[in-house]
Amino acid sequence: MALQSSTPHGNPWVAVRPGADVAELARTVSTAHRAFVTGDEAIRQAAADRAVRSVVLDSWLRSRDRGVNPDLVGDQLDLDGLELDRYRASHPMALIRPVVRQLLVEDIADTGLLVAISDASGRLLWVEGDSAARDRAVAMHFVEGADWSEDRVGTNAPGTALAVDQCVQIFGAEHFSSVVHDWSCSAAPVHDPTTGRILGAIDITGGPQVAEPQVLALVRATVAAAEAELRLQLLNSPGLHLLGAPGPLGAAPPRLSVLGSERPTLVVGGDRIALSRRHAEILLLLAHRPEGVSGDQLAVLLDESELDSVTIRAEMSRLRKVFGAERLQSRPYRLRGELDTDVADVGRALDRGDAAAALAAYRGPVLPGSVAPGVEEIRDELRVRMRAALLRSADQSLLARWTATPDGREDSAAWSAYLSSIDPRSPMYDQVRARIAIFDEQFGH
Repeated sequence: MALQSSTPHGNPWVAVRPGADVAELARTVSTAHRAFVTGDEAIRQAAADRAVRSVVLDSWLRSRDRGVNPDLVGDQLDLDGLELDRYRASHPMALIRPVVRQLLVEDIADTGLLVAISDASGRLLWVEGDSAARDRAVAMHFVEGADWSEDRVGTNAPGTALAVDQCVQIFGAEHFSSVVHDWSCSAAPVHDPTTGRILGAIDITGGPQVAEPQVLALVRATVAAAEAELRLQLLNSPGLHLLGAPGPLGAAPPRLSVLGSERPTLVVGGDRIALSRRHAEILLLLAHRPEGVSGDQLAVLLDESELDSVTIRAEMSRLRKVFGAERLQSRPYRLRGELDTDVADVGRALDRGDAAAALAAYRGPVLPGSVAPGVEEIRDELRVRMRAALLRSADQSLLARWTATPDGREDSAAWSAYLSSIDPRSPMYDQVRARIAIFDEQFGH
């Protein structure tokens, strides 16, 4: 017998109704969740007459169909460090953060509550509130830069609110992931007041009290105030468009990230797009050759065997759909306008002699899986410049970090410089010297 959905009278988006027995509701929902994720027929039979809100059951079905693991929450960050700082600084949700802080964050110290602001894809841009709750939330990876879309973690208030474009509450075991069952949350989407497009979501996360009607009303009121603030910003700044057009927020150029990851990404007007390796290669090569390249030159830079012109034209056509036809020119192929890259971040730091900033921005080799000749040239040049700057600095902490990276792990000159920077009386001196001895024995130095 299949698990049934039963929506009680009243607002279907509210999780805990006035006068409800919270403990009994928790048991009911937990039994229903166990029935759903295990598929055990006896449990299904026992849970069949229990109430499961339709919004929850529909979300569970989406989560299951998308292959979300109900026992895990991933621990990868979609955005962190400088990339996260840049992304959220240029995002429209940055405009409403002062409103959210004033209405929600300032009054929740020592309450066990968290307030999160996400983008339209469910990535958490800011997570603020009770410090103890923030520490606990790390265990379920509810942290800035993490992806809390339904596609990634299953049913949850910010992810589900974005999926259905409605304010919604999720109580305890209504979360698809069992890791989140100790938490409840209320969230609502935020819209561009001129276009109606979803910009992100505002969420309150905490204990069972967060699933009560008055909390959802508070989130709704905060969203209304936030959208009013956006409307005021638009009135006071003619020409401002919140996503993808010129203006104070749109002034940030598109940004390409290719360092140290097999998942190159492009941020355009607040939208973060996962790129194919080939498209990332093309954009990086064009960013490094602002004068442009012919189709034949691009083919050689991409493949030693020289791709044919038909293949190049097809790749450029597909890239225009992702990057925007207005941003790419043909004959020669070149960029129209600026394209910022994390490679350029490292280069600028090296140009001004700031080895510490360069190493902080250097998240790994350029497109490490690429064998495109033009990309390999950029990769080698950046690595050589990075290494030279660190050797010149003779900075112990920087050399320690470099020798711990894939690029520096077998760099004998860097290890020697690191050893020279350490006090011979330090225990670290003997450790590094022993590491160099092993390194020399392995590689015959």
